[in-house]
Amino acid sequence: MSFQLADLFEAVALADPDREVLVVGDRRLTYRALDERANRLAHVLRDGGVGPGDTVGLQLANGSEYVEGMLAAFKLRAIPVNINYRYVERELRYLYDDAGLSALVIHRSFAPRATPVLAQHPMKLVLDVEDGSAEDPAPGAIPYESALSGASSERPEVEGRSSDDHYLIYTGGTTGMPKGVVWRHEDIFKSAMGGGDVVQGGDFVSGPEELAQRLPESGITALAAPPLMHAAAHWLAFHQLFTGGKVVMMPLGRFEPQEVWSTIAKEAVFNIVLVGDAMVKPLLDALAADGTVNADSLWVLASSGAPLSQHNKDRLVELLPGRMLIDSLGSSETGVLGAKGGATFQLSDQTAVLKPDGTPVLPGSGETGKVARRGHVPLRYHNDPEKSAATFIEVGGVRWALTGDEAMVEGDGSVRMLGRGSQCINTGGEKVYPEEVEEPLKAHDAVEDALVVGVPDERWGERVAAVVQLVPGASLELPALQAHLREHVAAYKLPRDLVLVDKVVRSPAGKADYRWAKATAAQATETAGS
Repeated sequence: MSFQLADLFEAVALADPDREVLVVGDRRLTYRALDERANRLAHVLRDGGVGPGDTVGLQLANGSEYVEGMLAAFKLRAIPVNINYRYVERELRYLYDDAGLSALVIHRSFAPRATPVLAQHPMKLVLDVEDGSAEDPAPGAIPYESALSGASSERPEVEGRSSDDHYLIYTGGTTGMPKGVVWRHEDIFKSAMGGGDVVQGGDFVSGPEELAQRLPESGITALAAPPLMHAAAHWLAFHQLFTGGKVVMMPLGRFEPQEVWSTIAKEAVFNIVLVGDAMVKPLLDALAADGTVNADSLWVLASSGAPLSQHNKDRLVELLPGRMLIDSLGSSETGVLGAKGGATFQLSDQTAVLKPDGTPVLPGSGETGKVARRGHVPLRYHNDPEKSAATFIEVGGVRWALTGDEAMVEGDGSVRMLGRGSQCINTGGEKVYPEEVEEPLKAHDAVEDALVVGVPDERWGERVAAVVQLVPGASLELPALQAHLREHVAAYKLPRDLVLVDKVVRSPAGKADYRWAKATAAQATETAGS
């Protein structure tokens, strides 16, 4: 039985073609219309030379084109690739090359950064999506809508679709550059897209036919607030597509709280997915400030990709009593693991906390380990056998995916999260790894040594701080440092605080003392803000 993602979507579209599935601003698409647009794009891609196993880059903000791009690639047994549109040239160059992109679908406003990369990484096809930008399209790019209008709306005939087709999701890498996680279609469908179960309780369908038979009379309407370039948003979108639901998105990924509330009321949104305090806090602020907001339809709020503070959980209960709050735990390497209650979550038969030797941490032992999942897990990291071996392990004939989250198991069996084993900084759902900022930072003429850490931030959860030791006699201010770094890293990775110290503390072997750096930065920024 095939769990190929295009087969699954087409089964739903065939069962109820006139049901509305996607709303983005003024664009409203039924299952039939979305299927036909994806078919047209698939023909355009295939005519451009894209075939099974080829990778198609999606350098897009939120819009129907993103969903169409993923479906079109799956229809051809090609592999869509999520591209963080905040990346600068250096990061784009790495991702284009690592993924081996064959084609690119890109919003016009992102063309200036992509153009120099495309000069060294030629594509079989580049499609330009109009977004109102005054920028010039990427050289040689074909207008997206014109290309679709001239293509067939019939489903392309493609042989060999199977559950083993590949799905690829790029996420922040421990060395600073993104890393691709390779999944089988069946595994990602069941671990992150609901498996055909509306309530995502693990009651998986047996195949496309049962998926169509299970469609509820009226599907749930959900709003995907985060960018679709992040797994949480497109996992929600595909869960909706596979259960007869409707996906609502803000045009081009705009996140204006009043506009979001207006959309929730207009579309009768039942469920919204957000990213931690960075999205939840502005929404709650707007709700508190405007007594006319109509949130009657909204009953489920899910946060994924970044921790949600207890303060904002309490505010949510106060402002929206009776609603369900889901603070999700998961990663690109594991799919959706479950929901957290505060800092804890419950183990299932598919999850465990494993010690370094692969044995489970016993409840109440006080020992720590890494959260792990078995069953439907990824195949590997793309082009990285060393990281694959460290993350996807086999213990007693059972294959596990390690999340990198350190945890301990309480006496009642609940898991207490202790944080990432690495020094990853999570700022508003975006991952920042210290080394990727430190390298160009230390290249500044005034910098002798530096460490980069995260410090608490009310809105973003964490913000980036640089602890810097200057060259004797040199001076440096934050704006100059940020200007230097803008050529090397995306804007969200820039330090928001500069803490000058006499000496950066390192071990005798030269290893960074991040605990010291974090404490130093936290104290300095707290003092400055008081």
